[in-house]
Amino acid sequence: MIEGQKIGYIRVSSVDQNEARQLDGVELDKKFIDKCSGKDTDRPELINLFEFVRSGDTVLVHDISRMARNVKDLIELIERLQNKGVSIRFIKEGLQFDNNKANPMNDLILTILGAIYQFERSMILERQKEGIAIAKAEGKYKGKQSLVDLKQVQALLDNKMCISAIAKEMEISRASVYRAIDRIGA
Repeated sequence: MIEGQKIGYIRVSSVDQNEARQLDGVELDKKFIDKCSGKDTDRPELINLFEFVRSGDTVLVHDISRMARNVKDLIELIERLQNKGVSIRFIKEGLQFDNNKANPMNDLILTILGAIYQFERSMILERQKEGIAIAKAEGKYKGKQSLVDLKQVQALLDNKMCISAIAKEMEISRASVYRAIDRIGA
């Protein structure tokens, strides 16, 4: 096997979370940090990681839940890395998947732990929905509050920018642009 680089992949769920504890003290040649949900694989730095890694590299991840939050995505990501000749190591679980070695026990453990993390996420979302329903019934729920700059949205609208272009320019979702438009009455 060609000796490659040690590449870190770090993911936190939001921009205000601190990623410092992940891979702290692990010597890396390069790292990719996503600050977004792990609910799917459409993450900018994960995509960049796949474009960057080469045969012989090893990707290090703090734990399985940082790579994916469902079993299907987890297995597909590992297979994609292995198909590129890349190994992946999950530090917390002590699991490594080499690019050229089958390890049925690691595969079983990965599937079980992945299913547990997927179940955990489902339960969190279910409790969240229940809490929101109760808060709505009590008139206490206001929804997610946006910090979108309404003046900037108005200025971009005045410059005849389309919704998609405004969202891209401001690095927000199109839904956030539409909510801002509703708030400013444009």
